[in-house]
Amino acid sequence: GNIFTQQPSYFNDLDETLPTVLQVFNNILHKCGLQCEGASAEPQKLEEKVSVTAGNMPLQELKDIVLYLCDTCTTLWAFLDVFPLACQTFQKHEFCYRLASFYELAIPELESAIKKRRYEDNSVFADLWRRISHSRKKMIEVFHILVNQVCLQPILE
Repeated sequence: GNIFTQQPSYFNDLDETLPTVLQVFNNILHKCGLQCEGASAEPQKLEEKVSVTAGNMPLQELKDIVLYLCDTCTTLWAFLDVFPLACQTFQKHEFCYRLASFYELAIPELESAIKKRRYEDNSVFADLWRRISHSRKKMIEVFHILVNQVCLQPILE
């Protein structure tokens, strides 16, 4: 069996870790000057009004965000792919809704920022585009795994 069947308390650990995973999405939105529905709407200080967007942030910051997103999406997908039983725990945190909201807000913004930017080196553009495309694909695959496990499998059983 896997580690979760050997140690059921790991489900509690996963449950406690998921808000941190969701915070990753909120952090990315915040860095891009976007606000997520369902995110903890903490009041913003007036001087904290975000003027940085994905389109005008420094290139290194855009690269960091795209890498961070790519790593996060790939890891989430790999985890759920090998351990679909975790889907129930993900869903307790409205993960599908939060993922869809994030996707809708962040992906068009990041893709647009990547396309519109001027690059001294075209390989940088190619790499960013490949990574954002990979992130998008993995988010969709994560969503499919979740919907399949949480909604479709119970009907079929």
